Amino acid sequence: MNKKQLCLKLFVSIFFFSISKSIQSQNLKLSSPNKLIEIKIQTLNQLKFQVSLKNNVIIENVAIGIEMSDGRSIGPKSKVRNIKRETFNQIVNVPIPNKDRKIETTYNQITISLTSNFDVIFRAYNDGVAYRIYDKRNKPKNVIYEKMTLNFPADASTYFPWEESMYSHNERLYNHIDISKLKDADFCSLPVLIETDNGKVVFTESSLHNYPGMFLEKNKNSNLISKFPNYVLKAVPAGSYDTENGEGSDRTQDIVEEANFIAKLSGSRNLPWRVFIVSDDDRTFVESNLVTILSEKSKIEDTSWIKPGKVAWDWWNSNNIYGVDFKAGINQETYKYYIDFASENGIEYILLDEGWTKSTTEIYEANPNIQIEELIRYAKSKNVGVLLWVLWKPLNEDTEGLIKLYSSWGAVGVKVDFMQRNDQYMVQSYEEIAEIAAKYKFLVDYHGAFKPAGIERAWPNLLTYEGVMGNEQNKWNIRNFPYSNDPQAVDPEHNLTIPFIRMAAGPLDYTPGGMTNVNLYDYKWDPSDKSPYGFDRSGNPLKKSDNITAIFTRPMVPGSRAHQVAMYTVFESPLQMMCESPTIYKKEQETVDFITQIPTTWDETVVLKARVSDYIVIARRNGENWYLAAMTDWTARNFEVDLSFLGNDVNYNVQVYKDGINTDRNAMDYKFEKMTLNNKSKINISMSRGGGFSAIFKK
Repeated sequence: MNKKQLCLKLFVSIFFFSISKSIQSQNLKLSSPNKLIEIKIQTLNQLKFQVSLKNNVIIENVAIGIEMSDGRSIGPKSKVRNIKRETFNQIVNVPIPNKDRKIETTYNQITISLTSNFDVIFRAYNDGVAYRIYDKRNKPKNVIYEKMTLNFPADASTYFPWEESMYSHNERLYNHIDISKLKDADFCSLPVLIETDNGKVVFTESSLHNYPGMFLEKNKNSNLISKFPNYVLKAVPAGSYDTENGEGSDRTQDIVEEANFIAKLSGSRNLPWRVFIVSDDDRTFVESNLVTILSEKSKIEDTSWIKPGKVAWDWWNSNNIYGVDFKAGINQETYKYYIDFASENGIEYILLDEGWTKSTTEIYEANPNIQIEELIRYAKSKNVGVLLWVLWKPLNEDTEGLIKLYSSWGAVGVKVDFMQRNDQYMVQSYEEIAEIAAKYKFLVDYHGAFKPAGIERAWPNLLTYEGVMGNEQNKWNIRNFPYSNDPQAVDPEHNLTIPFIRMAAGPLDYTPGGMTNVNLYDYKWDPSDKSPYGFDRSGNPLKKSDNITAIFTRPMVPGSRAHQVAMYTVFESPLQMMCESPTIYKKEQETVDFITQIPTTWDETVVLKARVSDYIVIARRNGENWYLAAMTDWTARNFEVDLSFLGNDVNYNVQVYKDGINTDRNAMDYKFEKMTLNNKSKINISMSRGGGFSAIFKK
């Protein structure tokens, strides 16, 4: 090599070294289209980012990492190969929409390609940011761990859905607490809300496919770090290994063997999106479609057979019907009573919950008191579809065989219960069940389930999830949760928290419609007493727990009748339960007639007023009609609402269902009114403590 060639080689080497060093040391910026949200990404030594809202830092130094069994990682030694910037305009058409049928959005994207064969993709939207990791190596490997460390300002607080185990169905209270006051190793499921002086963040995940769900754990430095269930090698019925005959629980499991990694990957693939909805306006968290936008598009081409609707549900009211000439219970006559009630009121479905099968594990045959095929034929003749409850474990063992059998009977869907895990196997099971169900044009409701994370867009026959502390909690004894002194878990304050957090992740099977409505201090309270809780007859101060009574066969619900009715507009679920006994509904026909007019899917959503845990006023459109609803916590509130969202000069015939003048004394009091209004009108919303308001606008 001559001197000239040597100099040229040295120049090229220095040139490329300089480029590499320049790329590696870049601090990248990515802004939302409206410029209000900005991501700053640090690529030197450790991939980190921070998020600002209106030039104020709201998320500090989020560290990203991953470790693979093939030796590759994202960490301190990661080097940047390439950086690509793009802007996208996107239109998402949602066949079964929770909020909006047509979503138009613009986002900016940056893709950072690493020498370890990973891409890290960041997106900035007007209502938040998201990132995901793409593993480009097309070979089998295991994910040892995926790291994410969230740092927030020192005074940050959180609405923390505390979990005591990752073996959970995510039915949690959202406890409001300073992050610094959490104990080390306290952890929560998603979604979770973090509050700072500069705004709020709802963190969750989307496009969760064949990968474990994420939890967040508080560490010693007051950070929140990612936590995942390990890959499960063996699970047995709870208690089975302690018995001689090998029998155990029919619905709960013990994880007795797990791997030292969290996921198996068969080749190149995207990992889930890590989603941050960011705003200083609480309305954003209810309106946001980020989880939907970041989900995979529908894998079902023809969705016309998927029919959302309401469900007459038997379990919550314990088949508690009366005034009939037959013995109520799990039998043919009782279910025909439910079918007749549904048919008479235009309710699309009935659900046969636990008890309809021969046993909870013998699910190929019906209870001897039920002629299942004849019952389904009867329902079909009444234009009512039948949904069947099943435990996950026996369904998982023969998914196609069972769904094929139920379909041959004429049933239209399943409610799958007691999954209580979100390791990789369980996450994949959710999708496999939905896919097989779609093959037979079967609907799916996941109860006893982790929160939704985007697969409901890919499989729109998956209409709803539980993963929420809902109305059924009112059936049993009052429980206290960590960081909470609430006497009754499900109360108006809780009901005004979940729309901003849990509902941001997707539909929720909350099961509204309870008609035995109670105020906070309905029981043992002397109305003449002016102290907070009152005193008993002996003069001893009452506790909050003395005021609400849990009755399994006859549940009562804290908050007003109008509060329960408003849930049908506020809470998002394409498959919405009517939980009360048909006998009681028949005595409340005006209420039933109002509820059954409210759709379960929406073409457009506008949040008018909102504050997390306190109140919400929301308007939704279905076709030409609008539906307005409001809910409040244990504070009475009044709002004057501008109706300009109606958007035209047409007069609407309006039906109003609201708290009555005596709701503060009797929570079942309500008033029904009719009026004519247009987009230039204003409407006054007056709500009692724990109250609600609903209005139906029809042309």
